[in-house]
Order: sequence, then C-alpha cells, then structure tokens
Amino acid sequence: MRRRDFVRNISAAGTAAALGACNQRPQAAEMSERAVPWVKDPTPFRRHPTNLETPIELLTDLITPNDLFFVRNHAPTPLLDAESFRLRVTGDAVDGETELSYEDILGLPSSSLTAYLECAGNWRGFSQILTGRLAQGGQWHRGAVGCAEWTGVKLADVLDRAGLKSSAVDVNLVGLDDGGFNRPMPIAKALDSDTLLVHTMNGAPLPPDHGYPIRAIVPGWAGSNSIKWLGQIRVSASKLWVKANTTSYVMIGPAWPSAEHQPAEGEPITVLNVKSVLALPWPAALGAGLHRIGGFAYSPHGRVQSVAFSTDEAEWRPARLLEPVLARAWAQFEFDWEAVAGEHTVRVRATDERGNTQPLTARHNTKGYLLNAPLPHPITVQ
Repeated sequence: MRRRDFVRNISAAGTAAALGACNQRPQAAEMSERAVPWVKDPTPFRRHPTNLETPIELLTDLITPNDLFFVRNHAPTPLLDAESFRLRVTGDAVDGETELSYEDILGLPSSSLTAYLECAGNWRGFSQILTGRLAQGGQWHRGAVGCAEWTGVKLADVLDRAGLKSSAVDVNLVGLDDGGFNRPMPIAKALDSDTLLVHTMNGAPLPPDHGYPIRAIVPGWAGSNSIKWLGQIRVSASKLWVKANTTSYVMIGPAWPSAEHQPAEGEPITVLNVKSVLALPWPAALGAGLHRIGGFAYSPHGRVQSVAFSTDEAEWRPARLLEPVLARAWAQFEFDWEAVAGEHTVRVRATDERGNTQPLTARHNTKGYLLNAPLPHPITVQ
C-alpha cells in the first residue's frame, strides 16, 4: 500500500518511536509479570482502564499496523498457548460436540479479507458536542477503529463441519478471556462468506491483544461481535440473550423503547454506520498557508462513494478519494485547504455507494453508541 503523508502536529522522532513499537509476543515469564492489561507497548496510545485508543494522526496508510491497532478488552489480555488450544462447537442446532485444534483450523480452506473494525462506542467522548448531553461508558475519542488484512477460515465452514442443523437460529461466540465475553449473532450473519475465524493479522500470527490464537471477524457489525480468544461456539435453535445484547451494546433512549425490545433494555446494536475522520490531532495546530489534509472514511454497507469537507460552517466541497476503495475496508481521502490565521473548525462527511450519508445532527442515547454526525474538528492556524 502506498504511503500518504497527512498533516499532523507531532515530531518526526515521536512518529518513529510510535511506529517502532515491538510487535513480537513476549515470553510467558515476562507476560505473567506485566503491570498493565496489555502485551503490546501502550506508549503511542490514549489509555483507558483495559483499552488502548489509537491516535488517528499516527495513521498514514490504508492498513493499520498491528502495533498501532486499537485494543478493546473487557478483561486483561489472556496468555494462551496454541498447542493446548481447543475450539469447541456445541449446542442443540449441531449434530454433536465438535472439537478443533489450532492445527485443525490452519488446515481448513483459507480466506483473506481487508476490513475495518470499530467499537460501537467510538466517538462516545464527543456526545456532549454532538448531542448536548454526556453519555455513559468509556470516553472514546476517534481512535477505537482500525483496518487490517485478516486471514482465516469461514465460520460457515466450521459450522458445516460440526453438522449444522436447519433449526439453527443464533450462533454465540464465547471468548477465553476472564468472564468469557460473548455476544450472539443470527445464523444468517454467521453464514456470511465474509464472517471469518482468523489466525493471521496483516501477514503475522494474531498478536495476543488481538485474539491469539483465534478470533472472529464479523465485518460491518459492532466490534463486540468479533470475539477475541475464541474458545467456544454455541449454536442454538432459539434466540439467545446475554448481557452483551440486553444491557450493553443496546441503544437506550426514548427513540428505542425498551417495551419493544424485551428482554433487552433497548434495540441491540448490529450493523455500524457510515463515518469519516480527519487524520489530525484533536485539537490541531497548523501554520498559515496551503495544506493537504487527509483522513479516513468507512461504511458497513459497502464502498465509500464520496467525502465532502466544510470549513467554518461554509458550503460542503468535495474531497478526493484515494485508491484502493474496498467494500469492507475504510478509504483514504484528502483535500487542499488554504488556512488563514485564527480559530477554525473543519468537518468531513462521507456517503457510501448505497446512498447512506452522515446525518448533520445526532440523537442522544444513554451509552453513546453509533454517534456519526460530522465532528467539528478544532484547528488553530498561526
């Protein structure tokens, strides 16, 4: 992938340090003594209790390097061994329990997909700006998103090997992390040809923080469905309800009456929404003059068709999309801006090939999910 040098307000030395973070998996003895819940070097990231948020301004390519890919954990990263790893497929909608080793999975037909992954709570920290009200939960800014090339096997092939029954309704993926985070999906999404169980990320074995040895990738859906450290697949002939689709990862507010979604407290989140973001620090500082500014746009519904930008509430003008523009990945864009001294705001707005576009206003929901109105990015020009 060709490199694009986007405008940013960081030193060259700082960039080199961030991009040089080690991607190797530490020895078990070292990991057992770590004082943080991650294995990777957290230095370049904005830290949350168990999460690492990527500074978008460090990203210059279509592919997010493994070392800079955000981490969304519900518990500290577990340290697993591939040799003893077993994936169990169980439930009343398969012929019987099936167990697969890591080598078994590597031996199945392989598929690769370039896809973005985003936490449904990305942008939650901007709820006050976008809706006028704060939202509950970790205050993510713009960096709970990244794009990688994922390689693994189709979940459909694993289900077929287990003897999938026509009665199947839901498929629940269960992680091996503390608490066994899990979130069901309908059988139709599980059988989608792009729903994968992956072992490789950007050409390397999955790093521990990203699900080693096996994780799911469910493109276009909330990142909470892409279960890491996958240990069990439960296939059910009835609808499944768990914490992650009843009290968390649900839209709660007057627009999503709980009475219509029982036993969930609101509408469970599935598909994400179209968004775009500038690859600049927040807030940004630039010198006066002509600047080429870039960013990323993405949609769960297909390819990004166009991106527009607006400065200081002026009319929307077209930005340039950069190749490649892929159906499951994010796309890069750029535009030229003649900056004059003063305080400014710049917004960007994406539209996908199906006509979905970012709304100009946002509706508040209690937990700040799926916010996607164009962000007013503050820029000081000196």
